[in-house]
Amino acid sequence: MTLLARVPPGRAGRMWLHRRLGTAERGRDQLDRKLRVLLPDLQRLRIQADRRRAEWEAACGDADTWLLRAVLIGGHDVIRHATPPDLADVELSWTTAIGVSFPSDAQLSASSQTAPAVVGNAATTPAIAAFRTALQTGIRAAAAEEAIRRMEAEVDVTRRRLRALDKRWLPALHQALSELEMSLAQAEQEDATRLRRAAVAPADPRYPP
Repeated sequence: MTLLARVPPGRAGRMWLHRRLGTAERGRDQLDRKLRVLLPDLQRLRIQADRRRAEWEAACGDADTWLLRAVLIGGHDVIRHATPPDLADVELSWTTAIGVSFPSDAQLSASSQTAPAVVGNAATTPAIAAFRTALQTGIRAAAAEEAIRRMEAEVDVTRRRLRALDKRWLPALHQALSELEMSLAQAEQEDATRLRRAAVAPADPRYPP
């Protein structure tokens, strides 16, 4: 057995194994507590992501409606002129739970929320506002999805570590300790037998020490 091969001989090995068993059991308890905290947080994040995804889908539907109105009134040139020249900037808010960092929210930067000066028709300005709302709800939904991804990854890692302790390390340590205890008990029994023989007839050649 690989683990047993690394155990120091004799009673020192017993102490060595007891220390490692204690460490493994404490680690197992900590992982179990961590998992019990992570799972409710993950469920909360999933509910939040579902709500934000629904808001984004509704906003996209509203934006599509206003886009169609603007195009029908003014043609595609109105849309091209209403497109801002720069990419939108996003500001992320972060939080940490049980050692896991994940985005808690996302907002368009102040510069990205400024509406461009557009000469269009009656539907152009509402269309721009609708698409800005869709973009805002979209980045919030994306932040929620990233939070779930990070939390799920941490849950998976925690479960793998817990499973490794339960299925591999703790059984191996217990088996190694059991084998060592049997070996020590046998050695102590042999020592006791030799001592009894020496006490009965220390000089008798029929009872070699």
